[in-house]
Amino acid sequence: MATQTLDETDQTHLEITEQNQTTSEDTANLPPSVENTENILGQDEVKVESNPDLTHQEVMNIVRTSLGQVLQDPLLCDLPSDVTTEEINLQLALEYGQAMTVNVRRQDGEVLPVVVLQGGTVEDLKQALKRHIVMKQKREGNIRAISWRYTWRTYWLAFQGQKLDDDNRKIKDYGIRNKDEICFMKRLNTKEIGY
Repeated sequence: MATQTLDETDQTHLEITEQNQTTSEDTANLPPSVENTENILGQDEVKVESNPDLTHQEVMNIVRTSLGQVLQDPLLCDLPSDVTTEEINLQLALEYGQAMTVNVRRQDGEVLPVVVLQGGTVEDLKQALKRHIVMKQKREGNIRAISWRYTWRTYWLAFQGQKLDDDNRKIKDYGIRNKDEICFMKRLNTKEIGY
């Protein structure tokens, strides 16, 4: 019997692995108590017998049905139906107090709730913000490309007027706590004017 799980990078493809086999890629970025989502939920991975008669679409339907059952759990019920493994792990980390939600206010006033691990750095926050916006655009069917390099060259993230200018510094060192709000702050041109 083979086990089929959703691939983190693209949910439309399935990966067949040995039963109960986990990869270091799946657990590398998780807090210790959230290493295996299936064990926390008390459920096994979705099991599909190796059957050459099943089409890809039928297997995908089985996986979506099983994922729908997992998402009925009270800890995960507010996640979208096309959730990624990373989103599930972050939601569980949030529920167990190992992560926090940071509200990022955009220039247009929209507030984005971004989940980042408790010991996360400013770079982790930026990556979480990028992941949140990309997934939001994908779910809305918006295919507009964003130049993140341009974004971070043009704007700082700021908390209570203080620029988050060191990507390697922990966000807790800036005084950011759960449910705090940060915003984008326009960078000033620091080039010296030469005569």
